[in-house]
Amino acid sequence: MTRLVRYENPALVALTLVALVASGIEPFDRPTWFLETFPVMLGLPLLIATHRRFPLTPLVRRLLFVHGLILMLGGAYTYSRVPLGFWLQDALDLARNHYDRLGHLAQGFVPAMLVREILVRATPLRPGGWLFFLTTCVALAISASYEFIEWGVALVLGMDADAFLATQGDVWDTQWDMFLALLGALAAQALLARRHDRQLARLT
Repeated sequence: MTRLVRYENPALVALTLVALVASGIEPFDRPTWFLETFPVMLGLPLLIATHRRFPLTPLVRRLLFVHGLILMLGGAYTYSRVPLGFWLQDALDLARNHYDRLGHLAQGFVPAMLVREILVRATPLRPGGWLFFLTTCVALAISASYEFIEWGVALVLGMDADAFLATQGDVWDTQWDMFLALLGALAAQALLARRHDRQLARLT
């Protein structure tokens, strides 16, 4: 383990905790904040508990950190009210706040690389067509599962779930969410597979 990795891991954990606390200080909607940041609350302890037995590549660790920031920012403001989305809406004359689109693109991009790493290291799969296909399938399944969660929350909470769903009146929001997750999964593998393979080789 290099000195950089030795210090990077605790730094990423500390920054994630700081961001989580900051996002939870007077969020726009407390239940929505909890629902949006729950993956961080669940994933961070799991990564800490398994980091010695199953250390992740630097690429995947950093992607998970960025994804956590996206989730926590969306949780603090709700996805339809994130200032960055309003800035893009004004700059590009868009009809809605598209920050949730970024979130779902990341929901495909980042999990795809985590899934790819697990498949390469824990199964007989090797880089190639089957790994690409199965990684994409799992990433899309994760996105679909999240849509089921949103559906369940909407059934339980009714109109109170609007901040969590962030549909903003778009009847095709669910389809857009899964489509963008699919694009994210494809893009991640196309752009990062070679770099990921090099890091996996060094790790093993």
